[in-house]
Amino acid sequence: MGVTGPVPKRDGERRRRNKPDTPTETVPVSGEVPVPAADPAWHPIARDWYASLAGSGQAQFYEPSDWATACYTAHVMSEILNADTLSAALIGAVNTLMSSLLTTEGDRRRVRMEIDRKTTGKPKLAPVTVMDTYRDAFSG
Repeated sequence: MGVTGPVPKRDGERRRRNKPDTPTETVPVSGEVPVPAADPAWHPIARDWYASLAGSGQAQFYEPSDWATACYTAHVMSEILNADTLSAALIGAVNTLMSSLLTTEGDRRRVRMEIDRKTTGKPKLAPVTVMDTYRDAFSG
């Protein structure tokens, strides 16, 4: 029978006084996980989504099975985008698959993961010339 509730923390992140009944089995693995190539037959949006995963911060945690899930998700996404009609059930299934890969900010926050992307240089501020014009026009 499965366990319900939120995903537990890793053992190294826990502070506890009591020991669990069954210890966590940790499997040491070394080496980089290769990113499978995108299928050229996929819809361009699905290919772009798949390519964006490799540059995303959560990808450092992906194992080969996660990349296989990403390939499957991109394939299903491509099928939906190439179909004549949209299926709400399939769109929901793709959203669930994408969520399991932590592809959105909300998904990452649910598992307490934050990505702090460093940018080079100063942040570019949006121009406010339109607001200046409105303020000057209405200030009298």
